[in-house]
Amino acid sequence: MSVPNLSRRSLTIGGIVLVLVALISLSLQPQPVGVDVAQVTRGDLLVTIDDEGQTRLKDVYVVSAPVAGQVRRIDIEAGDSVIAGDTILALFEPSDPIMLDLRSRTEAEAIVKAAEAAVGLAEAEQSRAQAQLDYDRAELQRAEPLAERGTISQATLDQRQLSLRTAQASLAQATANFRKVQADLDSARASLITSQESETGSDNKELIPVRAPISGRVLRVLQESEGVLAAGTPLMELGNPAELEIVVDLLSTDAVKISAGDRVIVDDWGGDKPLEGRVRLVEPFGFTKISALGIEEQRVNVIIDFVSPQTEWQNLGHGYRVETLVVIQDQRDILKIPVSALFRSGESWAVFVDDDSAARLQLITLGRRNTLEAEVADGLSQDEAVILHPSDAILDGIAVVRRDG
Repeated sequence: MSVPNLSRRSLTIGGIVLVLVALISLSLQPQPVGVDVAQVTRGDLLVTIDDEGQTRLKDVYVVSAPVAGQVRRIDIEAGDSVIAGDTILALFEPSDPIMLDLRSRTEAEAIVKAAEAAVGLAEAEQSRAQAQLDYDRAELQRAEPLAERGTISQATLDQRQLSLRTAQASLAQATANFRKVQADLDSARASLITSQESETGSDNKELIPVRAPISGRVLRVLQESEGVLAAGTPLMELGNPAELEIVVDLLSTDAVKISAGDRVIVDDWGGDKPLEGRVRLVEPFGFTKISALGIEEQRVNVIIDFVSPQTEWQNLGHGYRVETLVVIQDQRDILKIPVSALFRSGESWAVFVDDDSAARLQLITLGRRNTLEAEVADGLSQDEAVILHPSDAILDGIAVVRRDG
């Protein structure tokens, strides 16, 4: 009885050991790696140069103070419409004459007295010239009958006529001099006018209106409150919202690939769909710009016009951010894969192909590519499945399993 019982216990223990060994062996076997895949497809590929840009009005007009003086409070606000030559943007009250100190006033009063004396002298000279003219005219009138009768010679008559013309010239000179010194006197007296003497009430002062130079809208009001300003102080900026363009500064190495007339896709601007644009100008002058990483970069401004109707982008304004994609290549009906499947293997590009649930390393030749897709010139065929975002766990020949979705 003891021998059969021992055999049964041995068989039971042996079976348990075999099951444990089988379970351990199964757990030590490599498990398939979960992967995401994408099909190699045929389609169109847009090769673009992407960067952020800003909208701006083609012409921004800065309205400035026409004279030094006090501007009345400006009630016009940003966004208001204006009409060229009609809309009054601001009202200016010219500055009062400068107040004179004691020394300046004394000097000015002396100048006035000298001007008054000069006027008196000029007036006396004018009177003398007038008296001489009257005398010479009377002498000529007496000489003419005598010359007709032969009492005096012709030479004497000519002398009387010359004296008359000389007196007339002297009177004209004296009159002109009198007007000049009278103007000098008025100027000297004007320098003595103070702000209190010139002021007859602020409501009666002449105000200078500043009118809109163009028809459009107010972009910014730079001076809203009433105050004293110097001539040329900016008051506001005007522009025409219909004349909107985009400027984007690209790396010079990218700008040389772009030409006027290239198609532009304007995306991420806040609207429901992308807008269409066209490159108008690649500026010939580059400039240095410091990147966010502190690296000096040579940049070039590229100017883009909207092609889409204004009704589609009328909510855009001056200085708004947009994303621009300048199309430099438009490939049609090509073999392509997602860029996320690519990696470098030595000097070549490679992908992992899902070959019957096993990862297979495949070297490929690339053509054109953008940020999302790349053209496959050689190495893959249509409908093959490539593994996306291959990690270090993916090796040639390793078992893989596709994730759901």
